[in-house]
Amino acid sequence: MTDVVDRSAILGAGTPTAQPAVDTAALGEQLLGKWAAIRHQARDLAGRPELHKTEGLTHTEHRSRVTGQLQFLVDNGAVHRAFPAHLGGADNHGGNIAGFEELVVADPSLQIKAGVQWGLFGSAVMHLGTETHHTNWLPGIMNLDIPGCFAMTETGHGSDVASIATTATYNNAAGEFVLNTPFRAAWKDYIGNAAIDGLAAVVFAQLITNGVNHGVHAFYVELRDPKTGAFRPGVGGEDDGIKGGLNGIDNGRLHFTNVRVPRTNLLNRYGDVAADGTYTSPIASPGRRFFTMLGTLVQGRVSLDGAAVAASKVALTAAIRYATERRQFNASSHTEEEVLLDYQRHQKRLFTRLAGTYAASFAHEQLLQKFDDVFSGAHDTDEDRQDLETLAAALKPLSTWHALDTLQECREACGGAGFLAENRFASLRADLDVYATFEGDNTVLLQLVAKRLLADYAKEFRNVDFGVLARYVVGQATGAAIHRTGLRQVAQFMADTGSVQRAAIALRDEEGQRALLTDRVQTMVAGMGAALKGSNKLSQEQGAALFNQHQNELIDAAQAHAELLQWEAFTDALADVEDPGTKKVLTWLRDLFGLSLIEKNLSWYLMNGRLSMQRGRTVGDYINRLLVKIRPHALDLVAAFGYGDEHIRAAIATGAEKERQDEARAYFRASRASGRSPMDEKVLIARAAGQRRAGARHPA
Repeated sequence: MTDVVDRSAILGAGTPTAQPAVDTAALGEQLLGKWAAIRHQARDLAGRPELHKTEGLTHTEHRSRVTGQLQFLVDNGAVHRAFPAHLGGADNHGGNIAGFEELVVADPSLQIKAGVQWGLFGSAVMHLGTETHHTNWLPGIMNLDIPGCFAMTETGHGSDVASIATTATYNNAAGEFVLNTPFRAAWKDYIGNAAIDGLAAVVFAQLITNGVNHGVHAFYVELRDPKTGAFRPGVGGEDDGIKGGLNGIDNGRLHFTNVRVPRTNLLNRYGDVAADGTYTSPIASPGRRFFTMLGTLVQGRVSLDGAAVAASKVALTAAIRYATERRQFNASSHTEEEVLLDYQRHQKRLFTRLAGTYAASFAHEQLLQKFDDVFSGAHDTDEDRQDLETLAAALKPLSTWHALDTLQECREACGGAGFLAENRFASLRADLDVYATFEGDNTVLLQLVAKRLLADYAKEFRNVDFGVLARYVVGQATGAAIHRTGLRQVAQFMADTGSVQRAAIALRDEEGQRALLTDRVQTMVAGMGAALKGSNKLSQEQGAALFNQHQNELIDAAQAHAELLQWEAFTDALADVEDPGTKKVLTWLRDLFGLSLIEKNLSWYLMNGRLSMQRGRTVGDYINRLLVKIRPHALDLVAAFGYGDEHIRAAIATGAEKERQDEARAYFRASRASGRSPMDEKVLIARAAGQRRAGARHPA
């Protein structure tokens, strides 16, 4: 990566030379995480021109290019890591996600289409099917002989999978399931690969046998004739058309009319139907069975979390490089214009998002480790799977929203140049827009997290009276947060000792930030627990109305919890940094993240008496001081992301702006030195005014 900035110019005259230094190489390896080698391989591949998005293509041209790129991935061994070793895979679940999410820097359409083929379609066959299914179909899925779809979402039901209306009714006499979409809202919609390429699909439908609906199950269904490309009898569909982004993917709609599917095409790991129609399952509870089946497909959320972080890193690298070169307004000099990144507001808009990206990156590595622990079998209990589901549901909304916010802010921070297609901000933002919706709508996911928080809260405080609940605060008696589940458990039964109030005095300290951030989560959850107490004794209608009355507060509490997880992950990562200079700079960045969260929610802290008005006023001052400290290290912090020019691919991040600015400054310096440059009218006016004042003081 080329360093295009004169760092002595950044520090400026009079700046102390004893600055901490960032070990970018070591920090870069830490950011790459456990699967660093695989990320390096994936980035090498993502840097290849063959995989890059070509701006300006029609959606049909873009689709064709991306489809061809899938074969390129197969030929380069980039897609088989998670599949069974005996079929040519590597049984490496965490490494597979780590490599897959790096494809977003090449083209988000490629990342998502690859995700449909191997991360959803192939993964569903692998995790929901059994050995016969693996043998029959996984080799063709892996080598792309069977392009496929993941047909879950319906036009009328997106996040509410349990209520999908497509049915698969078992016919005892024929030994077949019959699939039907009974009305238009039951069509499978927004399905990747459905419009053109998909030859088969894993279709989710209500399994009905012997007059009993056993809930949602998955079926392997052939969609098209591989020779002609025509739909099989009873299968129909249409193209979703042009979208707001990701137009390299052929999303479409599918519908089924009396489509006959062999009994053995039921992916029967968690539920099976015998030839006589008898249903059996190793999981007796229908609800638990449903969530277990869906839980096997959590990797989509995990990978979107990581891909969103990667996109944020790319955007910040381009914007911060540009901001160290672009000059605008001569605020502090008559002759020299200011570098954009020397303006306080520019620092705040980029550095706060840089801090958030580091926090999200470290949190993602913890999520990825949790995912690998579950799917490798190292830690695979029901509780582990629930924790993984909740953690993914907490982090994916934050990282995808953060990516959209970061891309927009970086675009604006780069002015008109940021809007040019050659600098990718607008394109990346358009492509990532739907990340906030698919694999679980962000708001719905946070509601899931809130319900888990309430459930854990109810268990923890089951035998405590309301007076104690109203008074409890975060305890630090153990000296560290306790990992009881995938959630942070830091509440402690204790009377109010004023620990949070004391922590507010030390806003800049780690424990002060921890106490304030944690207290907010615990207090919000306690408030919801009290508000919803006894709702299980109400009628269904009354219970739903009460829950809806507090839905906004529940989602706010879930988001606060997810932010705490990110702050904790950042803090955990600091403990692994050995270089003193790097640790100091990263600590400033972590503090900026924590204080920015407190500033964002300052009204809550003031209204709930956690901060005084006087103390609240200091938060902004602390942030501004951190911006100044971080400024000399901004380039090192984005260099540690490890993305080269072949990944960034933004014209404004190549050093071209520095060349233009240097040329302009040299021109004006030479012009002034020659004595032939025209006099500025303002200088002439000022000189005349000075002469008049002198004449008034000394009349002839």
